[in-house]
Amino acid sequence: MRRLKKRLKMSKFERLFYIFTFVMVLITPFALVFSQATLSEINFEVEKVKKQIDTQEKKNESLTMKINELASLEKIQQIAKEQGLSYNNHNIRTVTEDEKLGE
Repeated sequence: MRRLKKRLKMSKFERLFYIFTFVMVLITPFALVFSQATLSEINFEVEKVKKQIDTQEKKNESLTMKINELASLEKIQQIAKEQGLSYNNHNIRTVTEDEKLGE
């Protein structure tokens, strides 16, 4: 006797489901590698920006110190002396709010 091969009949839904599963099994490793590569690139950019922020903060701190140094009374007196000016405490006049409004 001959053996008859029986073919399983699949519905359209089952066929679609198997195709979808097969495609997902093929795509998943590539998607994982791509997402890890993207994440690594983003982390690299974040570290680069953090380094730029640190550098800028150091520059800002240095400039603040320089401003404070240049605005000190000793520095002002030194520059005034170099320019031939003198510091006379009796010539200093304090302006109040009332005097500002009266002008």
